[in-house]
Amino acid sequence: MDGAQVLDIARDGIWLLINLSLPMMIVGLGVGLTIALFQALTQIQEITLVFVPKILAIFITMLVTLPFMGAAMSTYMNKVADLIVTGG
Repeated sequence: MDGAQVLDIARDGIWLLINLSLPMMIVGLGVGLTIALFQALTQIQEITLVFVPKILAIFITMLVTLPFMGAAMSTYMNKVADLIVTGG
């Protein structure tokens, strides 16, 4: 295995990380912006108001996307394991 293959595996791993975290990040951003808008309109400046809805929304998103996440990580691990077994 040469350096180019190692960089390809690392690049694929980084893209996998981005693809798996993107839905949760978008939901967290959306919930945060919605609550910030609500706080600005009602002048309720409670700092802890953001955390509970955001945690619940991210948790629900994680439960919904869990099959996709598992399949994507399994595919990547099978690819890496095949490269280990074949020696590159």
